[in-house]
Amino acid sequence: MNIGSQGPVCENEVRETQTEHVAQKRLRNRLCMGKKVKLFADGLAYSAKGFLNCRKNTKGRRFEKPGLTERAGVMETSLERIRQQIEQLAQFNETPGNGCTRFSYSEEDRKARQYLKGCMEELGLTVSTDAIGNMKGRLEGNNPDLAPIMCGSHIDTVRHGGNYDGIAGVVGAIETARVLKEHGITLEHPYEVMIFAEEEGSNFNAPTTGSKALAGHLSMADLKRLKNDQGVTYYDVLKNAGYNPEGVEDLKVQPGDIRAMLEMHIEQSVLLERKNLSVGVVRGIAGIRAYVMEIEGMSNHAGATPMDLRNDPMVAAGRIITALPELVRNHGGPATVGTVGRIECVPNQFNVIPQKVRFTLDIRDVDNDAMDRVLEAVRTYGQEVANQDNVSVTLEKMIESRGNMISKEIADVFEDVVRERNIPYTNMNSGAVHDAAIMTEVTEVGMVFVPSINGRSHVPEEYTPYENIKEGCDVLLDAVLRIDQM
Repeated sequence: MNIGSQGPVCENEVRETQTEHVAQKRLRNRLCMGKKVKLFADGLAYSAKGFLNCRKNTKGRRFEKPGLTERAGVMETSLERIRQQIEQLAQFNETPGNGCTRFSYSEEDRKARQYLKGCMEELGLTVSTDAIGNMKGRLEGNNPDLAPIMCGSHIDTVRHGGNYDGIAGVVGAIETARVLKEHGITLEHPYEVMIFAEEEGSNFNAPTTGSKALAGHLSMADLKRLKNDQGVTYYDVLKNAGYNPEGVEDLKVQPGDIRAMLEMHIEQSVLLERKNLSVGVVRGIAGIRAYVMEIEGMSNHAGATPMDLRNDPMVAAGRIITALPELVRNHGGPATVGTVGRIECVPNQFNVIPQKVRFTLDIRDVDNDAMDRVLEAVRTYGQEVANQDNVSVTLEKMIESRGNMISKEIADVFEDVVRERNIPYTNMNSGAVHDAAIMTEVTEVGMVFVPSINGRSHVPEEYTPYENIKEGCDVLLDAVLRIDQM
């Protein structure tokens, strides 16, 4: 597939391209010696010797339910439904015509959640929302004693962001439930669609707070400490939005409460598109060290103060910021990245030497030691600059999360699925932080990426072809069926 294609394709057109040749090719790749299985794909009947039930799962056991595994290879999600749902969610937007802005707990967020609640309830899912705003739709399984298989992502955005970040994964999770219902399939495990709250951190500069609450890393003290740009605490924002923040410390998930958590997401980078690949099987998710560096000098007249008598925090900030790439290269690993994304200046007047400069420092890598080395190098260099320029420097932590490796067992399931569907793929790490990374602390996690055109994300130009999102949804569907039988 040409993943650079920008034109949406309707479901009928997709079906027309699934010719008899493609169907037969898929069957040939799934043949193994054994009994005959009757398979119906795209309205055409074929016979094959054996099928997915002849394959072994990642633990080497044979699948015990050939009926489900046979259907897992031929069931398809609906491109048209996926497109319609993503485009509908894009309507809940504070900044139409200038990207998508939908902060958690906003009116746009409330309307989007109401829409998704209706979608899930139509499918027979029981919908609930917890104290932090995580929304969950549950489809019961045959065995109520089994832990649920969870799929999902988030629907909040950055300001002037795109229509696909997080949203594709939520739509894919709901579409998986819809296809299961259409085919009359009841899993052994319960199946849960999860819509995490406040993944982006746009309100309080604290990302993934919804999943952090489930992992036990969000306290009442945090809610009363964190404030938005208007000075309103997280606690009060939750109360004003109709949630019950007093229950946040009761949300911690215990190991074993969730069988697995799966997330399908846009890549937000260029690797898949440049290699003409359709799916990335994620093996590791980067952690983050996010800090604010504050440099304080002496404010004075811009014209009357000689250069050699200045204590200019902006000059010191410039030296540290321009040194960051070299500090990352010299002290980090091959995948370490460092970014300064925001700068604040006081008093921020053109004819005044600043009194104070603050800027954010964002360091990421799967390798936790590499992040810590870079952070320490920045701290040391910042103090050297402070001594030379006669200013003071402080470093304040905003947020930290560990880099995590994905469950090999679940990642191997995804890899088996994409191979059997003949989807071009690669194994890769994620440079962005996701709720899936936080959930590795409480359950096995799997994640797959679909391409981002030109690697653009968190911008209005963010785009992933619907054909690629559908492939990701198909992979998610098959993986759920596989994990249900493991």
